Amino acid sequence: MICFTILITGDFSGLKSTNNTSFNSEIDNFCRIGCGTIYVQKEKRSPLTSAYESEPAYMDKKVERIINIYNRITNGEVISKSAEAERFGVNVRSIQRDLEDIRAYFADNPESGKLVYDRVKKGYVLVRMDKSALTNSEILTVCKILLESRSLVKEEMYPIIDKLVQCCVPYGNLKKVRELISNEKYHYLEPHHGKAFVDVMWDISSAVYERRLMRIHYRKLKESDPVTRLIQPVGIMFSEYYFYLCAYISESEENPDLPKHPFPTIYRIDRIDEYEILDEHFHVPYSERFEEGEFRKRIQFMFGGELRRIKFKYKGLSIESVLDRFPTAEILSHDDNGWVIQAEVYGDGVDIWLRGQGDIIEVLE
Repeated sequence: MICFTILITGDFSGLKSTNNTSFNSEIDNFCRIGCGTIYVQKEKRSPLTSAYESEPAYMDKKVERIINIYNRITNGEVISKSAEAERFGVNVRSIQRDLEDIRAYFADNPESGKLVYDRVKKGYVLVRMDKSALTNSEILTVCKILLESRSLVKEEMYPIIDKLVQCCVPYGNLKKVRELISNEKYHYLEPHHGKAFVDVMWDISSAVYERRLMRIHYRKLKESDPVTRLIQPVGIMFSEYYFYLCAYISESEENPDLPKHPFPTIYRIDRIDEYEILDEHFHVPYSERFEEGEFRKRIQFMFGGELRRIKFKYKGLSIESVLDRFPTAEILSHDDNGWVIQAEVYGDGVDIWLRGQGDIIEVLE
């Protein structure tokens, strides 16, 4: 929430603000525009000889003008005094006073930015000081990653991209950033399942956070009828186009706290036909809590199963690609014929990768 105070002097008894709140209160009068709140504070003083004392409506226009200019400045627009004077039908000195009010706010709130005159652009611009805000290159990178993931249908992917660009990119760079990603948006291929599930994923994430049992109807690849499972959801992960739910299957309805297997089962979220989040909670000892990061290091192609250790010899050119594929990998030895690698993995998914590498992989154990 962005707030600043405009100090208005004069005797404005009976004056109404833009939201019909009387100016007679000392501080709490305000009007809201967009995502910011501008507080209008009145200081009681004797009437001053000014051009607007006899015209209370002028002050409403002044406040609205300042809000308008402020919002456009924070959106990255360049503000020209002469252009603004023509826009609002006032003289340049009035716009100068408005800019000084806005500049005073930024001076009191330096984390929001600094209002400066740009001689190249011939107008006033906001130079942001907030190091937590995303830069143009960072927001472009995030958008590229999202589009390349091909993880969502267009009706869910496009609004996310558009909101990221609109909210994080300065007004002056909007066109450039939009053009840089427009071609990828045009050629974007959504996943074949065609399901929208972002809201479902939030519900599941809430169940994970609150440790609540779930009952799901899940459709397996080679079975036409869905299966029903009572599960303990412990994490959500993403891998190669799809989001997955990691969960322990409960032993039974009578013992929902007892896992059927010592390792989690992997469910593709788009294949969950129906789900129910139960009121009942499951208990996981702190020492046995599920850690998505550690599990992710040991899972290949999202195939569940028991933890196992593999050893193989890699005879290819890029050992970095193997180490990136297996975060737990250790190089046991290296010679002219290749590298001997040992790694910990869950399940049989790794076998698919090993068989697909041809002669450059020799499985040792």
